[in-house]
Amino acid sequence: MAQLPGESTFVVDLLTTLRAEKYSLRAWWGFLKRLWQMSRRTAREHPRLARSWAHVTFLNGGLTLATLMLSFALEGLEAGWRLLPGFLFCVAWQQSDLYWHLGLNRRSSDEELLPTVGVATALTGWRGLCASYLLSRLLGGVSTPSTLALGIFLLGVATDILDGQFARHTRTQSKLGQVADGEADFCLYLALALILVQNGLLPLWLGLLLLLRFLLPLLTALASYFILARQVRFGSTVIGKWAGLAQCLYFLLLLSPPSLAPFTHFLQFPLLIATIALLVLAPLAQIVANL
Repeated sequence: MAQLPGESTFVVDLLTTLRAEKYSLRAWWGFLKRLWQMSRRTAREHPRLARSWAHVTFLNGGLTLATLMLSFALEGLEAGWRLLPGFLFCVAWQQSDLYWHLGLNRRSSDEELLPTVGVATALTGWRGLCASYLLSRLLGGVSTPSTLALGIFLLGVATDILDGQFARHTRTQSKLGQVADGEADFCLYLALALILVQNGLLPLWLGLLLLLRFLLPLLTALASYFILARQVRFGSTVIGKWAGLAQCLYFLLLLSPPSLAPFTHFLQFPLLIATIALLVLAPLAQIVANL
């Protein structure tokens, strides 16, 4: 939720009112209207922050256009037109969601509002673009070769490493970055899991388990917000970090070139067992941390 100093209680009151009115269409309209007003007020009172959001949006728009042009050139008109609507929708959703949450651009340590979106959150947004591109291919029915998925996945991993380094080095760790990081990871790993299932590299049951690793905390957060009218603490746990690392390594093994199969074959089963165990524990740890 987009928040300003001292307005946490106001957000909870909005959620309580929404629940009291039994989630009617009128209540939802009033709820979304007030949240939009809060986001607009943040932008008006902090024009530098709003300008930095516009710069990030312009840059991501340019990257989106370049990606689309490359897809049209390399894969033909039919494939390009099929992935176009989904890609534009996902990118538009990502940038509008960032705007709605500008009030969360606060340093995690002291709640100070940061004046710009920052390099770290921009890098997280690039990982979101990677996820948007893969999701658009799935939505458009365009097959994704494992080599392409591997290249995009490595780019996403690189941004995941760099955004944390930049945030710590510049002391710009923020709640906005935590929210954007979680959303980007969810979308990227969801798209990769579906592509691996589609390409026959991952069994369906395991793909569903990987999805639950992100979906269960998300559903818990939504229930906390809209049913209990209680805010949720964003952030990761130690088990969650280990689960993410194990899942990342397992995906790398599955997407690795066939020439490396003699080396990766022996690692897949033990890494699979470790990944499954951590994926089961990670959502539970997140729920316990919030409780």
